[in-house]
Amino acid sequence: MKNILDKELLKYYIDKYKVYEIFHEDIIDEVILCFYEIEETILEPESNLQYYYLLVDGKIKVNYLFENGKSRLLKFYNAFITIGDLELLKDLPVRCQVEVVEESYFILVPVSLIKEKYTHLNFFRHLAESLSDKLDATINNSSYNSTYPLINRLSSYLLEYLKPDKDYIVLRNPFKDIAEFLGTTYRHLNRTLNELEEKQIIKSNQNKIYVLNEEALRDLSKKSYMRSLL
Repeated sequence: MKNILDKELLKYYIDKYKVYEIFHEDIIDEVILCFYEIEETILEPESNLQYYYLLVDGKIKVNYLFENGKSRLLKFYNAFITIGDLELLKDLPVRCQVEVVEESYFILVPVSLIKEKYTHLNFFRHLAESLSDKLDATINNSSYNSTYPLINRLSSYLLEYLKPDKDYIVLRNPFKDIAEFLGTTYRHLNRTLNELEEKQIIKSNQNKIYVLNEEALRDLSKKSYMRSLL
């Protein structure tokens, strides 16, 4: 994490996402703009939430960690999204691990400042809308997992990692974890990857997946899975 002291950039993000409609000026004056690199961890489970996070540029993923040390990928998020709604509202420890997928900028709002000064109705409306949107997206993705074949679910997963200026994807999660996230077995995942290769849609080389036909991959994804909250 690196603090960014560029006030013009901070103002740009505040204006772009109308942060002033969520927080009063006295709180906006105290926020911090931070930059996170790829694979950097933002939040760890069971830690205390010290900041309320506003993702204003980039992409993150949320993992749920189990007591046995295993983890499950729950969701991808693009800007604009807020992190820490439930923990802030219910005064709970952090529930999930949050990691950066693409280089990202966050506006950090001190939780202590929110608790000390905040009674602004717009903020509580924002919390309600944010939690509602996340619940809706979770239901959408869960329904997709139980409805569509693996080839559709896998196509959507791959597209989440595809950057606009690249024709390949580097999978940073083990295939076993990807299979668990997609609700399938390791063998079925491998068979489906082979099927996509046979259709000349992708070409795999260990953890690097080359996209040979992005249009076909998007058609298979149904353009709905893992939808971002914008």
